[in-house]
Amino acid sequence: MEYSKAQSINAPPTAHVGSSCMVRAVNWWQVVFIAAGSPALVMFSLGGISAVTGTVSPLVWFVSVMIGFVAIFSYAEIAGMHPNKSGGTAVYGATAWVRHSRIIAPMSVWSNWLAWSPILAIGSGLGSGYLLSIFLPPDHALNTWQVTLLDLGFLKQGLTIRINTQFIVGTILMVTVWSIQHSGIARTARVQIILTLGGIIPLLFVTLIPFFTGRIEMANFSPFVPLNGEWNLEGWRLFIGGLFLAAWAAYAAENAVCYMSEMTDPARDGAKAIIWSGVVGVILYTLVPFVFQGVLGTEYMRSPGIESGEGVGVALASMVGAGDFFAKLLVVMLTFTLFLAIMTAMAGSSRTLYQGAHDGWMPKFLDQLNENGVPTRAMWTDLAFNALLLLMSDYMFVMAVSAVNYVLFHYLNLNAGWIHRLDNPNAKRPYRAPNWLLTFGTILAYVNAFLIGVGANLWGNHILFLGLAAAFISTPLFWYRHYVVDKGQFPPGMLNDLIPEGETELPPTRAGILPYLALAGGLVSMLAGYIIFWVMF
Repeated sequence: MEYSKAQSINAPPTAHVGSSCMVRAVNWWQVVFIAAGSPALVMFSLGGISAVTGTVSPLVWFVSVMIGFVAIFSYAEIAGMHPNKSGGTAVYGATAWVRHSRIIAPMSVWSNWLAWSPILAIGSGLGSGYLLSIFLPPDHALNTWQVTLLDLGFLKQGLTIRINTQFIVGTILMVTVWSIQHSGIARTARVQIILTLGGIIPLLFVTLIPFFTGRIEMANFSPFVPLNGEWNLEGWRLFIGGLFLAAWAAYAAENAVCYMSEMTDPARDGAKAIIWSGVVGVILYTLVPFVFQGVLGTEYMRSPGIESGEGVGVALASMVGAGDFFAKLLVVMLTFTLFLAIMTAMAGSSRTLYQGAHDGWMPKFLDQLNENGVPTRAMWTDLAFNALLLLMSDYMFVMAVSAVNYVLFHYLNLNAGWIHRLDNPNAKRPYRAPNWLLTFGTILAYVNAFLIGVGANLWGNHILFLGLAAAFISTPLFWYRHYVVDKGQFPPGMLNDLIPEGETELPPTRAGILPYLALAGGLVSMLAGYIIFWVMF
């Protein structure tokens, strides 16, 4: 059934039925603190990427974070066009795609959530691993106790569903985050400031000390080649595979614009929040991997504890040469860094679910706020979903499937920038990205599609298929919501932010066939990467 654009897209806005409104309670620098968990994601995959790429791992991180930094200028523009929406750039990009494809638009929102939400499980699991590793010996009963529920070795060797102490402690961490955020965005911002001081600053401390103590060995960067020993096709596959997984963390400054409808002055503060978050990310994602490689070297990086991520905290603490007590204290403070990432992920991903439901993409029951303007049903959904993920024994597997969706979302969203320029030229834009950066970002969209084709299966034989299959879960979810629940019409006022001042409806679309050519180009880029590096190789 076709829907009436006049009724479903251009209708006047209505109140959030059965819910309160988002509370405008934070400014741009508070949002930067809320988003400060994004740079903390370097702790998640630092060891895994180092174990695969070797001496060139700092270059992998630098290239990846610069790709993400270029993208945020396009995202700052489209975020400013949606001052009354929460949920982040996936929501703002979906409004560009919706008038061209009702399959792709919800996929953008879903893939972004599917990428951000697992940070709760991965961060909680690694955080509990950090704490257990410093307070209990490896052979302690609490570290060795495990009940295996299901063997998933057919997906990846050694992958199981299990219950252990790490799962229990991780669940407690997630519930703590839920409790803090239940009281509203202002309280979340205050806690994030404390966690930033207790987590990011020690991370910077641990990173900078080796520069002054002379512990960085330049020999650890030689020979400057991928782990296989040369820049041949296999070497490039390792390097590009590293770029693919690093993107999951290094592009994450875009999270800063998840809170447009909660900013006191979104038109002024949205661009500031995302750009300054990007600057912080560039600094940390450049420094931390460089020091990690320079101090520890390739052999240490390939140890099981580093590759899994659970030993990264102890390794980083050891780089400052502290005694046993101070090393444990540093690991506890670095656990705050992971807690910061968990806080950021729950705040952002729950708002993506909420706004997706409010705009007609996601199940309607998620479209509810509590008395503090917090999307509690979305937060409960995050909590339940991640409790299941926390049962998995291999967090790198979860991260890789998540990364397919995250890089796919960026491909779609970078294209959304120029689609908005063509279709909505007169919509209010408090910030306008320079044309050359918008163009460069569009080119990088196809680089991202190529990264998926090359890099996904480096982290498991079925990662590419599982990641894409997970992305298409959005299709039946949207179909049921849109055609069964909403009878083929979008919620009223869904695109009202884009209506030019003095007008009563959106102008006609002008992009024509170009969005469909963009989709075809992305598919070609992805297939080219897969065929060159996995079929022909």
